[in-house]
Amino acid sequence: MTTPRPTTDLSADEARRIALRAQGFLGAPDRRSGVRGILRHLGAVQLDTISVLARSHELIPYARLGAVGRKTVEKAYWTDTHAFEYWSHAACILPVEEWPHFAFRRRAYRNRPHWNHDLPDGAYDQVIKQLRAEGPLTATELGGAKRTSEWWDWSGAKVAVERALMYGEVVCVERRGWKRVYDLAERAVPQALLHDELEDTECLRRLVRLAGQSLGVGTRADIADYHRLKGEQVDAVIAESGLVPVTVEGWGKPAWADPAALETPPRGRHRTTLLSPFDSLIWERARTERIFDFTHRLEAYVPKQKRIHGYFAMPVLAGGRLVGRVDPAREGSTLVAKQVTLDGPGAVPAVAQALVEAASWVDCTDVRVERVDAPALREPLATELARLVG
Repeated sequence: MTTPRPTTDLSADEARRIALRAQGFLGAPDRRSGVRGILRHLGAVQLDTISVLARSHELIPYARLGAVGRKTVEKAYWTDTHAFEYWSHAACILPVEEWPHFAFRRRAYRNRPHWNHDLPDGAYDQVIKQLRAEGPLTATELGGAKRTSEWWDWSGAKVAVERALMYGEVVCVERRGWKRVYDLAERAVPQALLHDELEDTECLRRLVRLAGQSLGVGTRADIADYHRLKGEQVDAVIAESGLVPVTVEGWGKPAWADPAALETPPRGRHRTTLLSPFDSLIWERARTERIFDFTHRLEAYVPKQKRIHGYFAMPVLAGGRLVGRVDPAREGSTLVAKQVTLDGPGAVPAVAQALVEAASWVDCTDVRVERVDAPALREPLATELARLVG
């Protein structure tokens, strides 16, 4: 692909601030639109099974809006056919109006020749029949989620309903105790949106445009990663996506930006907060390193003895920078910082503020720090926490 001549040169700092504003961390958040506004603004909120302070899809709006109630978060996602769950960056909650733009992926699944689980004869039709008569239902209610206690050993009903989810005949309409609740798409998706009429090119053009808007500015790899597109899919549509080519100081690769993001300089108040490792601001490691000069890796799946920062280390965002990490846990009404990493003395007030706000959000009345990587900063952090908890 021949890259058009860039229309704008951005400094690394300008690109960082554009990215922060695009992700909802710079400037006053639109509190009137709340959680639903955050979902539409980001285009995708990743789901994950890990729950420490809260699950990641709860942490995403919290990081931007502050202490929004956790029940409010769930209600905002799952009521009034506002959202659906599907494969985007990973398993994600997506705005329901984007249903037509994932037609390309549903078609690809329908044409997929090989699957990890065999579909038993008659299981698919039985699941559809049962949902039509009784839905919404969990896999357990459909006949059992597993054949054995092994996590991967799905029952015939689970294989069938997950296949129907991929095909788009079934939709996950909520999570109940982390179990997916399935219903027929014909009931769960507004009729005006329930179609696969858009050609692949139109779907891809829309998702590339959305990714560019959600990122503010990004490389080809950044844009492809947002909804897990292939590089060649991005190449095929980016010229018609509405994004404009830019050059970013120090990036070393061509980039594209949302033209609206270039119209006004990013200004406003910076958010100070703990970030989920699955937050779209930082979910792509190469981009995080490029923008923030900060290397972060989720260590939940790393053997304990090989972890550096902790099981669910959460980066701390302050002043538009990533200034440290906290590996949190809860013990009753105490938020426990099992391990704290600080980039220097200047990070102490921000990390303390982020810890105290997070504790309040999850109804903890105290904060206890177990380990600080820089021992000399342990006492200043304790002093600042005591002042804030007061």
